[in-house]
Amino acid sequence: MTEFDISPPLDPEARWPEGLSIRARTPADAPGILALHNMPGYRFGTLRTPHHTIEEIRRHIESPPANNIGLVAVMDGRIVGDVGLNRYLNRRAHVGSIGMGVHDAYQGRGIARALIGEALAIADRWLNLKRMELTVYTDNEKAIRLYEQNGFVKEGHLRQFAFRDGEFADAHSMARFRT
Repeated sequence: MTEFDISPPLDPEARWPEGLSIRARTPADAPGILALHNMPGYRFGTLRTPHHTIEEIRRHIESPPANNIGLVAVMDGRIVGDVGLNRYLNRRAHVGSIGMGVHDAYQGRGIARALIGEALAIADRWLNLKRMELTVYTDNEKAIRLYEQNGFVKEGHLRQFAFRDGEFADAHSMARFRT
């Protein structure tokens, strides 16, 4: 990979880890995304269920939901993270939501910070979104800190939000406002 293969961050103030590239998902990424989504640590922090198939992943990439932007983070020739930004419609057209995750072996390297930064740059600089929303499990302290560092505030506590690994887990609803 050359320096011309790596697009710079949309936010000129952003600093990505050395060798990281963030780009749109493509159908050719399906095997890498499948491996990512089936990792136990990745899955534990998201709403994903086990044992996705390559066909499911490919279909989602080829026919994304309306108003959805999907990005992947690539490092060392492999997909090490992904983020989805969903823009709502009609009376909520000023609102978007984010869901993301990072490869189990690449956590703690600044990839999540780069992914959320790129998603927020799209929301702010290209879509003019005023409110960004997300949910995060209450026991995911690293993610909560990252979101707070990016301007998100806790708005609510969602009891028994999801069934995860044999038990119910609570989550926080968080939002970030741009004036």
